[in-house]
Amino acid sequence: MIGLIQRVSNAYVDVEGETIAKIGYGLLAFIAVEKYDTEKEVDKLLKRILGYRVLTDKTGKMNWGLKDTRCELLLVPQFTLAAMHTQKKGLRPSFDGAALPEKGLQLFDSLYQQAVNSHGCVQKGRFGADMQVTLTNDGPATFLLEAVPEEASGSGVKTKRRRK
Repeated sequence: MIGLIQRVSNAYVDVEGETIAKIGYGLLAFIAVEKYDTEKEVDKLLKRILGYRVLTDKTGKMNWGLKDTRCELLLVPQFTLAAMHTQKKGLRPSFDGAALPEKGLQLFDSLYQQAVNSHGCVQKGRFGADMQVTLTNDGPATFLLEAVPEEASGSGVKTKRRRK
């Protein structure tokens, strides 16, 4: 499971001209579910997103995670994060690593529900919709997080992608 998180001053999601989610200062997390992901990866990624210390304290240092604040979280499903480049396909991305839509929706919804239960200040985009995401990146500060199945990586969570 992949989470591309950005510290934002504000962000919102429009679908068909209607704003369906909106946050102020906090984190915007683009989420991709990969085909071998399970609830374990949901738990690992959510723990990392809520605890990742990228929100600034009164001195301007990145010392706080969402769990330490009442800052907001916007989760946006984005299967294209699972795209891989292969030599065989040249410049066309391959989505072979992405979960099927049914599984992606199930695990994304699970991530959202657990985030609401753990943090409360959570909004979400619409799975499978053509979304227009608008944000003001604060910093800019953008971080790539992954929770990979232990069988595939030998570890649980990593922050740097390694593709074979």
